[in-house]
Amino acid sequence: MTAPELILTPSEMKQADRETVESGISGIELMRRAGHAVADHAEKLVSPGARIVVAAGPGQNGSDGFIAAALLVGRGYQVRLGLLGSSDRLTGDAAEAAKDWTGEIGRAEDLPFHETDLVIDALFGTGLARDLEGAVRLTVERMNASGRPILAVDLPSGIDGDTGEVRGVAVKATRTVTFATRKPCHLLMPGRAYSGPVEVADIGIGRKILEAKGGTLFANNPALWNHVLPRPGLSSHKYERGHTLVASGGATRTGAARLAARAALRIGSGLVTVASPPEALGVNAAHLTAVMLRGCDGPEGLNTILQDPRFNALVLGPALGIHAGTRAMVAVAVHARRSLVLDADALTSFEGLATELHGAFRHAPTVLTPHDGEFNRLFKGHPDLLDPASKLERARRAAVYTGAVLLLKGPDTVIAAPDGRTAINENGTPYLATAGSGDTLCGLIAGLMAQGVPAFEAACAGVWIHAQAGASFGPGLIAEDLAELVPGVLRELLK
Repeated sequence: MTAPELILTPSEMKQADRETVESGISGIELMRRAGHAVADHAEKLVSPGARIVVAAGPGQNGSDGFIAAALLVGRGYQVRLGLLGSSDRLTGDAAEAAKDWTGEIGRAEDLPFHETDLVIDALFGTGLARDLEGAVRLTVERMNASGRPILAVDLPSGIDGDTGEVRGVAVKATRTVTFATRKPCHLLMPGRAYSGPVEVADIGIGRKILEAKGGTLFANNPALWNHVLPRPGLSSHKYERGHTLVASGGATRTGAARLAARAALRIGSGLVTVASPPEALGVNAAHLTAVMLRGCDGPEGLNTILQDPRFNALVLGPALGIHAGTRAMVAVAVHARRSLVLDADALTSFEGLATELHGAFRHAPTVLTPHDGEFNRLFKGHPDLLDPASKLERARRAAVYTGAVLLLKGPDTVIAAPDGRTAINENGTPYLATAGSGDTLCGLIAGLMAQGVPAFEAACAGVWIHAQAGASFGPGLIAEDLAELVPGVLRELLK
């Protein structure tokens, strides 16, 4: 089985570097391996003898650039190197690495970016702690304006390694080569868009060290959760595959619940029922076939339905209405301790009342699925949850605060569990930006939880399958298409 892809933050990566050095591999040796990786990847982007310019910074990133430049000269390329600052100020391993380069050292801001075949950006790596300005800003702007392909070393200069945010200005790389693992900025927007395709080079930092220093942040792909996807056996029957209950809105607000219900059925929930207000029973009945229907008059009705323990997963929120009645239905569901997915109105109904959800979900598997706007409304008045620049950190703090898996939606959806495990999704597609897409996602997650998939894995799998289904359709996608595309995705996953 393929191991999940670890993602390490810059500080975790620094610790892993240090432990690797303590284990017997010198710092300069790690730099040389990184420099070799940069040179090897540069060769893939140009023809033999091509012109290459290397923009080097004063730290470890620049050291990788010095080593790569020397190697590329030895391989017959025409290389020019420019440094930010003076070479006299280089110290330690950086000074040692610079000795590999015997050619002229110009100023990085004067490099002929327009007159080359490839630019290697080795200005700044994960240690950047300020906005780029002055000479370095000018250098980055000239680099971007050149129109030449750019290979970024570790990450594009100007991108914050933790958050993916642009620090004033940033290099728009054609491709990035990084070391040991990808970093959060390679998956989080806008860093992902600035990085281009990212290739990970093995420079000898062992997985055990990486797991010890990180081990809680992952790229969201099937290696993380495929082993827990339900695989029905020959003797399986529908009652073993769970029963998902989806609460419907009023007569003019029924479609969202049906989208969620259809998705839960397609992902494998053995039975699915829509709990409908009395005034909407006729509307829902006219549209449902395999999905069953129950009358449900508010919180009291939901409480009555949940006396039946066979309803083991519940979706609340899509078009349910923003009012105290929705909050009361959430309270009923929490008390019943069923697997629970809350979205849309079930979250916005708690606007300014997040304290009511503090630790509320510690005793039952729960997934909250806000987008940024819903997240900000829900946690209004809680600056400790809203202030962090990192989407990753906001999701993690909210997961701990609520006791639920927090799924913060977007092109770089983050899924965070209260125990610290976190995943960043990267197979999203802009075609999912259509009405009802989020309702379908709720149903996928709840349908997996109904079959016994743990909340974190169900959320991760639901997000990935949802995105994969959307991407397989492409232009013209509407929410009604999504559930029908799920079987094709599952067939590939379950081979």
